[in-house]
Amino acid sequence: MNVEVRHLKALAAIGDEGTITDAALALRVSQPALSRTLDQLERRLGTRLVERTTRSLALTAAGKRLWEHAHRILNQLDDALAEASADAAPRPLRAAFAWAMLGKHTVPLLRAWRERWPEVPVEVRRVDDPEGALRRGEADVAFLRSEPSAEFAHFALTREQRMVAVPEQHPLADKDVVFLADLVDEPVVLCSTAATSGAELWPETARPHVFQVPGVYEWLTTVATGEAVGVTTEGTSHSHPHPGVHYLALADADPVTVHLAWPSEIVHPATSEFCELVRRQLTPSTRQPRPGG
Repeated sequence: MNVEVRHLKALAAIGDEGTITDAALALRVSQPALSRTLDQLERRLGTRLVERTTRSLALTAAGKRLWEHAHRILNQLDDALAEASADAAPRPLRAAFAWAMLGKHTVPLLRAWRERWPEVPVEVRRVDDPEGALRRGEADVAFLRSEPSAEFAHFALTREQRMVAVPEQHPLADKDVVFLADLVDEPVVLCSTAATSGAELWPETARPHVFQVPGVYEWLTTVATGEAVGVTTEGTSHSHPHPGVHYLALADADPVTVHLAWPSEIVHPATSEFCELVRRQLTPSTRQPRPGG
């Protein structure tokens, strides 16, 4: 099909930026040149990748799939070129997570890795979509609070208790634990990119008003100002303490399983060692396979 690197860079930028104008600025090319590159790619593939109108632009289903592949290919190419450089240092192993990596276990884990593998740094990345970061080659491993899709290798690490976040002066703040029934009359705020809980926690006949905000800081602010209470997991209480927010155990909701996931075809050479260290550092909830084995 004679698809070139410039074609993949063009589609990656268009998908990332959302407009031809912004993508052209990111790539430092003219808009007409970028449009011609996109048209050429679509002709060579024989399929529409981007739906364009005078007011909007969106990737088609085929465009979305190729956009993810393009990111992974371009990241792998960058890694290969860097590795081939005569003075190349080991690339950091990139660990992605949405809100909380491993809560109270995060710092001990990273310290243990640094002691054993000081020559290979770990770069932790908070992203809205850790599984997508794996798919695009932007992360080598990801910590997830939902089971990943079958395209990734993974194992369950631990189970985190669900927590309720309330404003500091809230009537519930003095309790040791709370129950789902205590929250029925409260507005409950969730994060649109990292929610592990939803209205389905409550019986259909007795559910609170639930709404979403876009990120962790918006979530914390919404709780701290008394607009709502939040439902989250134990890792959040360790990773995101806030002077106006008090965390309480939610006694009658099932815990959330934390998974470690990585691509089935391992890219970073230290992935197996990192996964094995994580497995040893945490008490597994089930019998675990050795990564890469």
